[in-house]
Amino acid sequence: MRQVRLGQTDLQVSAIALGTWAFGGDWGVADVDDARQSIRHALDLGINLFDTAQGYGFGVAERLLGEALLAGTNRADVFIATKGGLRMDGDRVVRDASRQWLRAGVEDSLRALGTDYIDIYQVHWPDPHTRPEETAEALEELVREGKIRHAGVSNYDVVEMRQLGRFGRVETLQPPYHMFRREIEETILPHTVEHDMGVLVYGPMAHGLLSGRMTDSTTFDSDDWRSKSSDFTGETLRKNVAVVERLKGLADEMDLSLPQLAVAWTLAHPAVQVAIVGAHRAAQLDETASAGDVELSTTDLKQIETILTDAVPLRGPHPEGM
Repeated sequence: MRQVRLGQTDLQVSAIALGTWAFGGDWGVADVDDARQSIRHALDLGINLFDTAQGYGFGVAERLLGEALLAGTNRADVFIATKGGLRMDGDRVVRDASRQWLRAGVEDSLRALGTDYIDIYQVHWPDPHTRPEETAEALEELVREGKIRHAGVSNYDVVEMRQLGRFGRVETLQPPYHMFRREIEETILPHTVEHDMGVLVYGPMAHGLLSGRMTDSTTFDSDDWRSKSSDFTGETLRKNVAVVERLKGLADEMDLSLPQLAVAWTLAHPAVQVAIVGAHRAAQLDETASAGDVELSTTDLKQIETILTDAVPLRGPHPEGM
C-alpha cells in the first residue's frame, strides 16, 4: 500500500483509509463480525489509517474499531482519526464545538477506542454558535496535554478554516469529494495546498452510487440515511445511474472495476492525500484498497470529465438530516 505524508504533519499514512461510518448504524444495522473482519483485513492489505467519529452511533463505531484494531496490534503502527463536536439533544443531532463539549468528547472517544491518545482529531462540522477562538483554544489544550497529536476539521469551508486558523492549528481537512460532488475544487483545495494541509476525502464512492449496483428504482431501508435524501430518488437518481453506466463501460476498457476507478479519480487530484473507503464486508476492500496504487493518465481524466458533464451534483448528508 502506497504511503503519503499527511500535510504538514509527520504522519506517514496509507493513501487509503478505512472509514467506519457504516458501523455506527446510519446505513442500517451493521454486522459486528463483518465489521471486525473488515478492520483486520484492512490491516492485512497495508492500510494503517482508520477513520471514525464520536457521532457514528455515539460510541458504537469507536468501540468496535478500538476492540478490533488494537487487539494484537502495536498501537504505534496504526493511526486513528476521529471527530467530535456533535451531540444528541433529545432525538436530534446538534453541533457543539464548545470547549466543554470537545473536551468531554475527547475523553469519551479515548475510553471508547481503548487508547490514551488520538492521532488526528477533527471538528466534525462547523458550529456557528461557538466562537472559533474557543474551539481553537480547546484543541490546542488537548494537543498540549498529549490527548490528541494533530487537530483538524471536517466539512469546513475556506472562511471557516481561516477563522479557526487565526487562533490555532488546522492541520487536516476531511471534506466530501467524489465524481458527483466537486465544489471543493474551486476554493477549498487551493487553500489546503497553500497551507500544506492534509486532505482526507470521504464518500469517494458517492455513498454507494459508484458501486455500480444501483438502478433508478433502488430503494433503501428506513434506517439508512439515504432513504431520506433527495440525492437518491427521482430524476436525480435516474440521470446519475445513466452516467454511472457510462463510467462502468470506461472502467471496463481500462481493465479496472468501477469502484477502483472512482477511488483512483479522487486521489488523482494533487491536493488529495487520502481517500476514506467503507466496507460492509472484508472482501469489498480488495477492490477499493488497490485503487491507492492506480495512476490515471491525463487522457483517462479527460474521458471521465466528458462523461461527467451529464452528472447531477449531489448534496450529501448533514447532521440535521440524520
